[in-house]
Amino acid sequence: MPEPTRTRLRRMPGVTIVHFCPRQAWAAAQAAGEYRADSLATEGFVHCSAPEQVHLPANALAHGRTDLVLLEIQPDRLPSPVRWEPGGPDDPATLRFPHVYGPIPLDAVVAVHDFPPGPDGSFAPFEPRPQRG
Repeated sequence: MPEPTRTRLRRMPGVTIVHFCPRQAWAAAQAAGEYRADSLATEGFVHCSAPEQVHLPANALAHGRTDLVLLEIQPDRLPSPVRWEPGGPDDPATLRFPHVYGPIPLDAVVAVHDFPPGPDGSFAPFEPRPQRG
């Protein structure tokens, strides 16, 4: 998506994007001082989602996994660009996901949530709580 969308999102305090990962990967990021998904090396960006759409990739890629956490990320704390781009070739053209083009500093992660699936192994949309402050 064009630059104005990224800029507008960065200027909206309290608006977050999310990324799911194994709990162990988050622990490693805390030790390293930043989070780097494998996709950063292979695709050049970290796959993220809007809170209301995170269940879509979670169900496609991680159905039934019980070791996941959800990183809630504040885009205005990211030094790297965030671009809203198509997810996969089978997704509708109007469905766009935020991609972070660089590592995610720990201070950009404003909350970490357990991200368990439901009894049937599927994930639900995430509903962020309003931030205080």
